[in-house]
Amino acid sequence: MSVKRRFEEAKKEYEQWGIDVEGIFEKLKTVPISIHCWQGDDIGGFEINKEALSGGIDVTGNYPGKATTPEELRQDLEKALSLIPGKHRVNLHAIYAETDGEVVERDRLEPKHFEKWVAWARELGLGLDFNPTLFSHKKAEDGLTLSHPDPEIRQFWIDHCIASRRIGAYFGKELGTPCLTNIWIPDGYKDTPSDRLTPRKRLKESLDEIFAVEIDGRLNIDAVESKLFGIGSESFVVGSHEFYLNYALKNDKLCLLDTGHYHPTELVSNKISAMLLFNDRLALHVSRPVRWDSDHVVVFDDELKELAVEIVRNDALDKVMIGLDFFDASINRVAAWTIGTRNMIKALLYGLLLPHEQLKALQEQGDFTKRLALSEEFKTYPFGAIWNYYCEAQNVPVKEQWLDEVAHYEETVLAKRSAVSVPDALERA
Repeated sequence: MSVKRRFEEAKKEYEQWGIDVEGIFEKLKTVPISIHCWQGDDIGGFEINKEALSGGIDVTGNYPGKATTPEELRQDLEKALSLIPGKHRVNLHAIYAETDGEVVERDRLEPKHFEKWVAWARELGLGLDFNPTLFSHKKAEDGLTLSHPDPEIRQFWIDHCIASRRIGAYFGKELGTPCLTNIWIPDGYKDTPSDRLTPRKRLKESLDEIFAVEIDGRLNIDAVESKLFGIGSESFVVGSHEFYLNYALKNDKLCLLDTGHYHPTELVSNKISAMLLFNDRLALHVSRPVRWDSDHVVVFDDELKELAVEIVRNDALDKVMIGLDFFDASINRVAAWTIGTRNMIKALLYGLLLPHEQLKALQEQGDFTKRLALSEEFKTYPFGAIWNYYCEAQNVPVKEQWLDEVAHYEETVLAKRSAVSVPDALERA
């Protein structure tokens, strides 16, 4: 049976619940996912004076074919995008500047250092998002940046964040879509601190100085991102969830929730509805923590589905800016992008295909028996047939067929970078 025939049969089952599958396709293809560039080179970046990876961030694995130049990274991103349905965005860190062999400190970065990224994004019709890079630098060796007790170091990072916001506005102006510029810092202490208030006071003052520089909100959207703990900051993180939640609300900034930045028993899906009551917009970094913020590739698990369902059932597809944040060097990096992004889109489609109005009504009526039964039955509705046809309609490979293209790309492109043969597992795929 053809993909379309299976789709037509499956569509009938959903339509009996008043679910407009074709209309859902039209809605879904307008939802952009911000795909993080740093999966492609293990968060290395292209600084001339490159420092070792630090800031509580670790990338494990040595799969061959890592991008080592901006051109290679863009080439790999293009390949992944060709396997993912829809039109999306690319998320950059400041360390991906192209300075033509000149050493440019991060506090002196300018829009001109990202002109090639903008030209590439314009050609492909992509939006760009941005992040100042407050790690992997000699002025962040002790794990402190915007909360540092040394005013000179603190000012360096303040200036870097201001420069990053200006770069974000440049992206927004040139590409006709606002750039989300997100600030995350690694600041914290390994052991229990004697003073939590003073570092947080310094962080607040630094943020106030950063945001005192007026940037057109139609071009650049400011966000701040919290974290529970990190390597080297196990006992105390200056920029906690409570700190940034309050700061964002008071200063009209977006609060960005990273799914790996909370206690293992906390679910970001459970925070969405509460946040939407008090915020016009939210931002997400979707990752997969495995016992800690390990940033594994996003899989189609229960929490990803629930995260997407919460966005959909609360009519927030245009209110939640969805980005990805994982980095796995143990598998093919193009495949990692493809798996994670397709799963994020797949989860949104899953959420769009549920009978939310009926389920909400059953809850309000107190009919929890029927609500639970219906929720469970929909888990085995022919969702796969709908997803496969959506991919076919978007001119990307159906089911696991994309693996053949990745294998061919590895043979013809990636293997030549490292002169290492393709693993048998990928060859068999």
